[in-house]
Amino acid sequence: MRTPLIVKAVVLAAALLTASARAVALDIHRADVKDFIAQMAEQHDFKKRQLRKLLKGAQSQPAILQAMERPAEKAKPWYEYRALFLNDRRIREGTEFWLAHRQELDRASIRSGVPPEYIAAILGVETYYGRLTGQYRVLDALATLAFDYPPRAKFFRDELEQFLLLTRDFDMDPLTLKGSYAGAMGAPQFMPSNYRRFAVDADSDGRIDLWSNWSDVCSSVGNYLREHGWNEGEPVLAEAAADPASSAELDGRKLALDETVGSLKTKGVSFDSSMPPEAPAMLIAEDQPDGVHWRVGYNNFYVITRYNHSALYAMAVFELAAAVKQQVLMSDTPRPNDTVAPGAHP
Repeated sequence: MRTPLIVKAVVLAAALLTASARAVALDIHRADVKDFIAQMAEQHDFKKRQLRKLLKGAQSQPAILQAMERPAEKAKPWYEYRALFLNDRRIREGTEFWLAHRQELDRASIRSGVPPEYIAAILGVETYYGRLTGQYRVLDALATLAFDYPPRAKFFRDELEQFLLLTRDFDMDPLTLKGSYAGAMGAPQFMPSNYRRFAVDADSDGRIDLWSNWSDVCSSVGNYLREHGWNEGEPVLAEAAADPASSAELDGRKLALDETVGSLKTKGVSFDSSMPPEAPAMLIAEDQPDGVHWRVGYNNFYVITRYNHSALYAMAVFELAAAVKQQVLMSDTPRPNDTVAPGAHP
């Protein structure tokens, strides 16, 4: 039975009100914290005493609870959200990043089948190409959400479990690692479970470093997309238009490949496509100042939404990838002034 929304709202409000304006130490004597410690000891052979000591050092952060309630994907229409990621600085830094790490991007692309511009764009949207990886201690973020955020407590308790396993397996210090307010880590912002499952030791040095080893970073992003179903060589997104007579009946707000190229065209959606009529597709409504515009996303667009469950996010990645690729191609194109004169020695 589903919990009524009003009850969920009251529970969350109570959690927010009881949290002080500043961080407070996690109470390890709480029943839910004690149950978590017992579970980790029983299932994964952690020492209870060590876990109590570690979790006693965790800080519950009210700022994290507030941030969870206002993600940009839910708070902004497309034309405002787009402006956050499609700007001169992010495109310029993306171009510089690609040129500086071309070898790592190319190797990751060959391994995964994901074009380098999409790997670079995800890193650009997530962390400004590794420059902004988060200032919260991951332990604090996950403990706060695991025990003081009822709407998603189970999810974050599972991630806290995975974080503790990750730090033990890779000999990391759980007290010093920093990430986002949700506990995402490194340049690609992997949650602990994704770090353990999809991160790649691309240079075979025996470690997986998603903060500063760009071989590992790029290959891990490519591997994540491949493992979620990326189809090499297929398109991502197409511009579309809808028959005004039928546009009122179109949705475009669901993250699901519940249409095909053929079925959308039957419904009056017009778009150019190299894909066969039976190819899975989804209609995307994008809000612009002058009203709703339409796009069609293919399988690879849906795969990008597995990184962040938002059509706005995937559209930002798509457009940033195209913009950065264009700049890189321009930088690779010889200019007349670069031509070596006949008889001259380069």
